[in-house]
Amino acid sequence: MSTLTTANGLPCNVVHWIIDDGVSSYWLYTACGLLRTTRSELEAWAADPKRKIQLTVFDSADGIPPRGILLPWRPHVTKAPDGRIWFKNGSKVTVIDGSHIGINTLPPPVHIEQITADGKTYDAVRGLHLPPLVRNVTIDYTALSLAAPERVHFRYKLEGQDPDWREVINDREVQYSNLPPRNYRFRVVACNNSGVWNETGDVLDFAVDPAYYQTRWFQAAVVTAFLALLWGLYRYRLHRMAHEYNVRLEERVEERTRIARDLHDTLLQTFQGLMLRFQVVDELLPPGKAKEELQSTLEFGDQAVVEARNAVHDLRSSATTSNDLAQALRTLWNELAKETTAAFRLVVEGQPRDLNPIVRDEIYRIAREALRNAAAHAAANHIEAEITYDEQLIRLRVRDDGRGIPPEILERGRAGHYGLAGLRERARSVGAKLKISSGEGIGTEIEVTVPGTIAYGKPPRWARLWPFRRALG
Repeated sequence: MSTLTTANGLPCNVVHWIIDDGVSSYWLYTACGLLRTTRSELEAWAADPKRKIQLTVFDSADGIPPRGILLPWRPHVTKAPDGRIWFKNGSKVTVIDGSHIGINTLPPPVHIEQITADGKTYDAVRGLHLPPLVRNVTIDYTALSLAAPERVHFRYKLEGQDPDWREVINDREVQYSNLPPRNYRFRVVACNNSGVWNETGDVLDFAVDPAYYQTRWFQAAVVTAFLALLWGLYRYRLHRMAHEYNVRLEERVEERTRIARDLHDTLLQTFQGLMLRFQVVDELLPPGKAKEELQSTLEFGDQAVVEARNAVHDLRSSATTSNDLAQALRTLWNELAKETTAAFRLVVEGQPRDLNPIVRDEIYRIAREALRNAAAHAAANHIEAEITYDEQLIRLRVRDDGRGIPPEILERGRAGHYGLAGLRERARSVGAKLKISSGEGIGTEIEVTVPGTIAYGKPPRWARLWPFRRALG
């Protein structure tokens, strides 16, 4: 079941009666006038309830004023034997002979005349471009109908703005406000007083030009600038963090130098003076058990002095020289090769660079611990160390094909052993990332990565450019 409503083309929903004239049409008396439609239109609507039917409206201009409410007398309409229709229209009786009513079968020609934007008039030509930021746009159109120009119906639609067609009666202009910049197509169709539509109508293509800040290139530039700003802030934050880290590392270097100097100038000198006094006592003692014990103690003291001197030397040299890390690992392996039969391979990628002394020492100690474990405990056939020098980082990898580390030890460490914990602590102390990959039977790989701004103690190349240098200070 379907209901014919304004959604299907009726001017109003109140229908008082409907009758067939026996010729080809149906007549409907509504609250907004007398309507006429063809039988074929109703049949098409019955087949498609969403379809809009074509109607002819007879109202006050035709001598049939609309009546919202009819008197309760019955009947309101009847058809005579000669086919004429008699019906009450208020206090009057009206007769219609459907077979003698002329129908205007000529569709009205439609023309879009002009378009006005913010008071300036433009000819309705295809490809028209309106200036940016127009607020009020008026489109004038018309349709020629000599029989009853005041009865012409229009339907118009601005594609890109109107979601559906709009219908008006004898209204020959339409206004739009604040149209966004884009391409538009305005379409308008019209019907005459007999409901005959010109479905082709007229079409106007026009565009509202964008302001410079509404263009895609400007929006893309803004997005790019915003992303560049975020990237710059991110890089600036990294630089500041690296700078703070380097400051702390330099403080550690200075502290180690101070400790080495103090040890040499105070404790070591005092200990050497004490050894000299012991030697004087040794010369005064006669041969015997006491002299032998004192000489043995002096030898032990000499060894302690040598070890102390070596420790002081290591502290000072770590803070003042730029040793070759690869050469240090080769020397280390020459010492470890006595403990294993595994083949060793060292790979260096990139141009070797001077490292921050603290960073270099910690990387070396991590490598030493990894190589010692591989040589002493992994039972590996091949051990490889790889050093990568890059503008953004320095990376050290030590891998072997040995028995691997059990997962529980890799996660929690071995009771009473602090090798793995020491590796993590050393990496953390210089802002490095430590990754240990291992499993039983698949070997072990230890990778430590230090950002270049920390490892090399200087900003990356992009930060050395003039504007960044000023910004980063």
